[in-house]
Amino acid sequence: MAWIGLVLLLLLFILTVLFLFKMSSSQSNSSQKLPPGPRTIPILGNLHIMDFKRPFKTMIKLSKEYGSVFRLQMGCLEMVVLTGYETVKEALVNQAEAFAERAIVPISEDYAKGFGIIFAHGENWRKMRQFSISALRDYGMGKRIVEDKISEECSVLIKTYETYEGKPFDPATILKAAAANIIVSFLLGKRFEYEDATLLRLIELIEENLHLAGTPSVLVYNVFPKLGFLLDARKKIMNNRKEFHKFIEATFLENLKEFDENNQRTFIDAFLVRQKKENKKSIDSYFHNDNLKGLVDNLFVAGMDTTSNTLYWALLLMMKYPEIQRKVQEEIAKEVGVRQPRTEDRFKMPYTNAVIHEIQRFADIVPINLPHATTKDITFKGFFIPKGMQIIPLLSSVLHDESQWEKPHEFYPEHFLDSEGKFVKRDAFMPFSAGQRVCAGETLAKMELFLFFTNLLQRFTFQPPSGTSKDDLDLTPALGLTTPPMPYKTCAVLS
Repeated sequence: MAWIGLVLLLLLFILTVLFLFKMSSSQSNSSQKLPPGPRTIPILGNLHIMDFKRPFKTMIKLSKEYGSVFRLQMGCLEMVVLTGYETVKEALVNQAEAFAERAIVPISEDYAKGFGIIFAHGENWRKMRQFSISALRDYGMGKRIVEDKISEECSVLIKTYETYEGKPFDPATILKAAAANIIVSFLLGKRFEYEDATLLRLIELIEENLHLAGTPSVLVYNVFPKLGFLLDARKKIMNNRKEFHKFIEATFLENLKEFDENNQRTFIDAFLVRQKKENKKSIDSYFHNDNLKGLVDNLFVAGMDTTSNTLYWALLLMMKYPEIQRKVQEEIAKEVGVRQPRTEDRFKMPYTNAVIHEIQRFADIVPINLPHATTKDITFKGFFIPKGMQIIPLLSSVLHDESQWEKPHEFYPEHFLDSEGKFVKRDAFMPFSAGQRVCAGETLAKMELFLFFTNLLQRFTFQPPSGTSKDDLDLTPALGLTTPPMPYKTCAVLS
């Protein structure tokens, strides 16, 4: 196909011109002290040294040579990587405003188009974040009413696990369905049965997109978006988005049929009421249907994926370390007994609390974090970083910072316990990120993790299938934007 060769040659020429322009632009800033970084080569920049499957590993390796603030060039795209607790905290917390913007990344711009919260920019992000946090609180986030919903979901989850009668099964999809039902209760005021075809399809769409977003194909697209027509991963993500948003639109229309602004039942109702008020004030309101779809998308994905994947890691780690599982069960038996655990029990269960925190630290669900961008020119740690620069605050480097953790690469609940066995908060514990872009659902996620984990371990002991020893269990994370463990099977044996 001669035309493909001609197109590739043209793209190569365009990329060369862009690279040379970028180099000349960088030289014009030579009076400023830019962060150091590895030597680049034409067109590729530093792509030739990257681990395409796990780029965060390359970044951590480079930080040992170039320091906690260094520059990377992926093709023509420049970025600054921040590593280690002190540096990431200085940026996201101490200088939060300067690092509060979301970077413009081709795949996320294609997907979100600037709407919603996660990939939104500027004032749109601020408005949608403020509204979402307020609305979620109004519908009970962090309150007893939500705790009751989670406890009810725990009971359904336990009954489902009991049906396997101690035989091997993969708990992943059921955990995702249970976590999804919590956020669905906010968004839609309902829950799905675990075998519901619609719920299973939504989970499939979300999981596939999160996996694809972390693949080498999408990394290449983000660096060279002109090559998008050659890459199937980008097409698949956008097709999945289309299907997912059709479901959101259908749900939105269903809500409109029964909508009564004097009887708000769901997050969508709250948005519609605000939309009506804002549209009376201005035709340029942020409360339009594109933002509503973006919010429902963001909250559904975020509310389901990280919580369920953390619990998926939790069951694997309990099988891997049965002595830790046994100590958690002993504490549950002592402090809770046979009644259902409640959130307030956490304060008298330091070991269980420490184990949950260590699961989050060790699992490292979002190792790279979502890219930030600078809102202005800034001098940071002695280096000049221009406005609009893509920033990677590497969460993995914080959760495994050797200056902050005794055994950073091991599963060690004692990281969160003092010499007397009391729970200790650790500043370097940042699984939800930090600063102005910190996860909006952090409070809800913490409640879910404690209640699901303690309910499950109160009822079951999780064991590897017959013929599999704890040493055979693989702790290698899967590939993706978020990193669950590799698929596995467990036996939920009644305690």
